Amino acid sequence: MRTYLDCYPCFLRQALDGARYAGADHRQQQRVLSHTLDLLRRVEPSRTPPEIGDEVHRIIRRICGNSDPYRGVKDACTRQALALFPELKARVQEAVDPLDVALRLSIAGNIIDLGPDHEYDLWDVIERVLSQAFALDDRAALRQALDEADEVLYLADNAGETVFDRILIEALDVPVTYAVKGGPVLNDATLEDAWAAGLERAATLVDTGSDAPGTILDRCSPAFRASYDGAELIIAKGQANYETLSGAGLRVFLLLQTKCPVIARDVGVPVGSIVVKQG
Repeated sequence: MRTYLDCYPCFLRQALDGARYAGADHRQQQRVLSHTLDLLRRVEPSRTPPEIGDEVHRIIRRICGNSDPYRGVKDACTRQALALFPELKARVQEAVDPLDVALRLSIAGNIIDLGPDHEYDLWDVIERVLSQAFALDDRAALRQALDEADEVLYLADNAGETVFDRILIEALDVPVTYAVKGGPVLNDATLEDAWAAGLERAATLVDTGSDAPGTILDRCSPAFRASYDGAELIIAKGQANYETLSGAGLRVFLLLQTKCPVIARDVGVPVGSIVVKQG
């Protein structure tokens, strides 16, 4: 997905939010905003939003001297999700269609995202997504792909959302490799966050070798690229993976909620939609 003009104010808001999460004082916040403005003046709009966002968050970490500004909130999101885990697992086990409920719960967890400017009540979102109609619905194709695949490469999104991904992975009848970021950016999941969510019990854990949002393949490690290139079926979670992989082919299934008006417009659905999109 290309970068739209409406993305520019969001980059500035993320810069200020990130500086504050990093504990920056007023002068440091000003420097972060100034450097971000300089970046936006010279950046090529043909680049994807995650490519630009990656540079914004490098500015934050460098100026604020904090390698993981979102560490505290990531831990809090994981604890909140784990507190719900027994009830969510029971919902899946009691369901007439366990896979569908697990899939919906995984998408419900995509609300845990500190990139967009939005507030949410997690339990209200869960209840909504469990009954909400899909705006784009390639679930049948995903089921067929799962039936035919020998394994799945699952691209993670955010800490806390990891717990909801675990619920879906545990409902699958196929081995899963769960890929997280190679280093901190925003509230994206790293290996530390995957372990905190108990995902080592459900999947093989790897990292992409990249600390950029989404999955920017030319910034990933050779080992991850080999896994990606060889994967029969890829499940990619969240808006940033949509932004970087939306033209990646029929073996890729994008699972997300559209929380951003720009992304919703690009997908062709209303804000607040739930989406399973192939290719």
